[in-house]
Amino acid sequence: MKDYELTVLFHPDLEMNLDPALDKVRKTIENNGGKILKEDNDGKKRLAYSINDQDFAIYYYIDVSLPSEAPSKISSAFNISDEVMRYLLVRVDERKAKMEARKKALAKSEDETKEEKGE
Repeated sequence: MKDYELTVLFHPDLEMNLDPALDKVRKTIENNGGKILKEDNDGKKRLAYSINDQDFAIYYYIDVSLPSEAPSKISSAFNISDEVMRYLLVRVDERKAKMEARKKALAKSEDETKEEKGE
């Protein structure tokens, strides 16, 4: 299974009742053999251009792990969904993720070294 980043733009009218739409997205991912690793609601934001006569959307980010055939099935499900205005599903660059993990570990070890020296 490979890691992906999924960004979903929900219709702004769903702001008060976003849970059913999120459950639908979660079920779509899980029914296609995927696992949700992390979720983040970035809230309602203004769009750069209007989509379906809407100037705002609710941005929701999900990190998922999916089997190879799942992205196409998820895409077809989101294309016919009324709640999802737009989505972007991209594969995570493993080399970049490893480099970021190394940078975090290096920064953490440098902080620990400073604390030991009493700086």
